Amino acid sequence: MPGLINAHAHLSMSIFRETLDGYTLQNWLTQKIWPMEDRLRPEDIHNASMLSCLEMISTGTTTANDQYFMTEETIRAAIVAGVRLQVTRTVNDVGGEGENRIEELENLIQKYKNKYELITLNVGIHGLYTTGSKSLKRLIEIAKGNSLPIHMHFCENQKEVEDIRREYGVESPVEAIEDYFEGTHTILAHAVKLTDSEINKISELGMHVVHCPVSNLRLGCGVAKVQKMLDEGVNVALGTDGQGSGSNLDMFEAMKFAALLQKGVYENSSNMDSYEVLQMATINGAKALGLEDQIGSIEVGKKADVILLDLNTEITNPMRNHILKYCI
Repeated sequence: MPGLINAHAHLSMSIFRETLDGYTLQNWLTQKIWPMEDRLRPEDIHNASMLSCLEMISTGTTTANDQYFMTEETIRAAIVAGVRLQVTRTVNDVGGEGENRIEELENLIQKYKNKYELITLNVGIHGLYTTGSKSLKRLIEIAKGNSLPIHMHFCENQKEVEDIRREYGVESPVEAIEDYFEGTHTILAHAVKLTDSEINKISELGMHVVHCPVSNLRLGCGVAKVQKMLDEGVNVALGTDGQGSGSNLDMFEAMKFAALLQKGVYENSSNMDSYEVLQMATINGAKALGLEDQIGSIEVGKKADVILLDLNTEITNPMRNHILKYCI
């Protein structure tokens, strides 16, 4: 079958696995994760990324969309492991470091754009609630100038929605998307707190959404209206988020949760059939990354990002021993 595509991940967070219990998103970031990240060294990023690459290989994922920092260390790990990555240097204005982070992103693009077949780039914006309008405009200019996608957290919980309203002076966070993101290829991670009318607008704008069900549940964010998004024609891909909140990079687990949640929330067992969920984890992810002409399905002319499954083994094994072979 096609290799799985994890459309929203933070590979260097393998060392933060299970650091979350009882925290809201913002408290977890400010009290736990960001202080620990401030102490990370390049070799920590490299080793943590290598662990995640091995975890992806063992669970059938051939491609990931990574958003973090010290990005060159993650690229080095991915090249050694042989996995396909779309990467960025995440930018926000926290701590007044927005300018420096933008410079790092520009240097990364200049150095790595079109350098490796398995490495592509996007413009990583942490979120509207952590990134002011000045930095946002520059980042969108960089994306357009380099013909790159934008990858951003969006409306993950209610506090984020309120912060965006206050920061950008809008009634709806989607208004900020309308004001700034016209003409971009944008990947919105999470999108949990969208109303039906906001989903309609997201669809009209051609935005891509990445659903991260396990992480959203662990952080108490709620359940995204994925079925509504699909019904409105939004391209919805699937992701695990980082292991700190998502626990692992197992896309089979993400597929299971995605399907069960939409059946349960809408009280409709016909929602999210198996093939639709599989598309979210493969070709929909490829579309989100702008790579649908290369990966996401088994077709003549596409890359052989293929996994083989042994259905005679225990498929509930957490290390997915039924993944026989992985090739790119």
